[in-house]
Amino acid sequence: MSSKNLTRCGKTEFHWGERTYVMGIVNVSPDSFSGDGASDIETAVAQAYRFVDEGADILDIGGESTRPGFSQITVEEELRRVVPVIERLASRINVPLSIDSSKYEVAKQSLAVGASILNDQWGLKTEPKLGELAAKRNVPIILMSNQRGLF
Repeated sequence: MSSKNLTRCGKTEFHWGERTYVMGIVNVSPDSFSGDGASDIETAVAQAYRFVDEGADILDIGGESTRPGFSQITVEEELRRVVPVIERLASRINVPLSIDSSKYEVAKQSLAVGASILNDQWGLKTEPKLGELAAKRNVPIILMSNQRGLF
C-alpha cells in the first residue's frame, strides 16, 4: 500500500482502504447529543475501556456538547472535563486518543497529556490556529462540517 494511504498516530498505523476503522466516542458532557454523556471521570474512563474491549481503533474524547441548542462552556470547564480522562487513558490503552475540541488551549493541553489526533467539529472556522497546532505537533487533524452553530 502506498504511503499516501497511511496515517501514523503514535505507535498506531492506519492503512486507509484496507478495512473500516471504528472510533469510540467518549462524551464527557452531561448534555451529550447522544444521551450517553459521562458526568464524571470514572464513568468516562470505564466507557473508554469498554469501547476498546469491543474493538474501537480510536477513542475520541470530547467535553463540550454540540447538540442542537447547546450552550458553550468555558475553556477551564472543558479542560476540567477532558484532560483528566486523557491522562488516565494515555498510558493504559493501546489505541490513539483524539481530542474533540475547537478550543486551542484545550487541544494543546490534551496533546501534552497524551492525545495524538485533533478533531475540530467546526472545521477550523472558529479557531484556525488548530491547523497550525496539528502541523507543529505533527498529528492528524479531523475537520468536521457542522451545519448549525456559532456563526
